[in-house]
Amino acid sequence: MESVQAIKQRFEIIGNDPKLNRAIEKAIQVAPTDISVLVVGESGVGKESIPKIIHSLSHRKHGKYIAVNCGAIPEGTIDSELFGHEKGAFTGATSTREGYFEVADGGTIFLDEVGELPLTTQVRLLRVLENGEFIKVGSSQVQKTDVRIVAATNVNMFDAIEKGKFREDLYYRLSTVDIPLPPLRDRKDDIHLLFRKFASDFAHKYKMPPIKLDENAIQFLLKFRWSGNIRQLRNVAEQISVLETNRDISALTLQSYLPTEGNNLPSVIKDKKSENDFSTEREILYKVLFDMKSDLNDLKKLTLELMQNGSSKVQETNKNLIQKIYGSHQDDSEIDYEDQNELSVIPVQNVVPKKDFEEQEDSYLFAETVEEEEILKLEQKEIEMIKKSLEKNKGKRKAAADELGISERTLYRKIKQFDL
Repeated sequence: MESVQAIKQRFEIIGNDPKLNRAIEKAIQVAPTDISVLVVGESGVGKESIPKIIHSLSHRKHGKYIAVNCGAIPEGTIDSELFGHEKGAFTGATSTREGYFEVADGGTIFLDEVGELPLTTQVRLLRVLENGEFIKVGSSQVQKTDVRIVAATNVNMFDAIEKGKFREDLYYRLSTVDIPLPPLRDRKDDIHLLFRKFASDFAHKYKMPPIKLDENAIQFLLKFRWSGNIRQLRNVAEQISVLETNRDISALTLQSYLPTEGNNLPSVIKDKKSENDFSTEREILYKVLFDMKSDLNDLKKLTLELMQNGSSKVQETNKNLIQKIYGSHQDDSEIDYEDQNELSVIPVQNVVPKKDFEEQEDSYLFAETVEEEEILKLEQKEIEMIKKSLEKNKGKRKAAADELGISERTLYRKIKQFDL
């Protein structure tokens, strides 16, 4: 059995983080078996290295190794890609096609972003894992395959299971062994090592001197959050290597190549926050709306009560005003209340009975106006949430729709409705 250090050299893995070393150790240990493995970690942490290690150390190393990005294949064709199809199975199927599970028989298939698989495809994959059987699209003949599956995902699978987006039985079949990979921000001692390796590689590739960071730039490099992980670090190293004529890089120069949103602040928002917090915001919004509706109903009742019965305070005020006009010595029975229409402060039914219907009608119009204003406020809140989600996901509608808990079609309709 090869050592962890030998595997790192063989697959050009840089770093000495204990969590990284443990992940490689687990890959070495499970490689000789045929059990399914699920590699978990954020996007850009290098999950694709683990299945390569497993395949190269297994008895299947002379068989085929096929990597499939499940998130990049359209939902309508993914079954055909994985399991093949018969001629005439659908429009455009002009010939019989072998799927990846048929081609990789005796080898290993790496299913990257397995959490993006449609539910119908998940059922087919579960059958392969359970008894090694699959059926081509448009066929009724059961075929056998001997394939080892290594899957990877950057989503929280338990959240996906809870929301009905991923089958629980399939998850436990895939994750016989879990191999988590740490994000780059948790590998502080490895960040500068990786940057130097990338700088050296690009200097050799583009035939120019390697770039070098000064001490302040190194400190800035270590404090940055690297939300894109190793992929983002490599991209920044390549940009600086190509664009900077001065090969000594200062912190100010390095900062100009990095986004301003995550410089050196601790993370307040984690992956699972996006959906959970939007759900919490929706719950709060619904509660506010229900409270507003309740307040509106109370306002209606109060308005009607004041119109029909009046309050003792209003009646007393009316009485005092009338006595000032007619004189305090005059008896109430001598006052003709119907003649006092000019007293707008007397909304009591007994004082102005002829106005009852008109004032009641005005109260309903007022209530309807309040309701219209609340609907407008709700629409403004909805527009604000949609805009925030689209900005956060850089205009990607599918990701924004998942985050908002609505379908992509509904999000598209809302975008057209609000002219966003």
